[in-house]
Amino acid sequence: MQLNNESPANPVTPDAHAASFARPRPATGVQRPAAPETIAADHLFRGRQEVLIAHGDETYRLRLTRNGKLILTK
Repeated sequence: MQLNNESPANPVTPDAHAASFARPRPATGVQRPAAPETIAADHLFRGRQEVLIAHGDETYRLRLTRNGKLILTK
């Protein structure tokens, strides 16, 4: 089997290909928001199976299931 060693008409280098997927960089002088704080579920629930979360004019219910899953309802 003979390999064709000719380069294609529009070669794409690996660096150019990777750059096409790169995230746009923020403008200089723009600050990124702080990383979200992690709160352990044990600390949030403190032995209870559900907590109420007030957000604006709404109240949400966060429940811990028997299987250890979290369910958030309005």
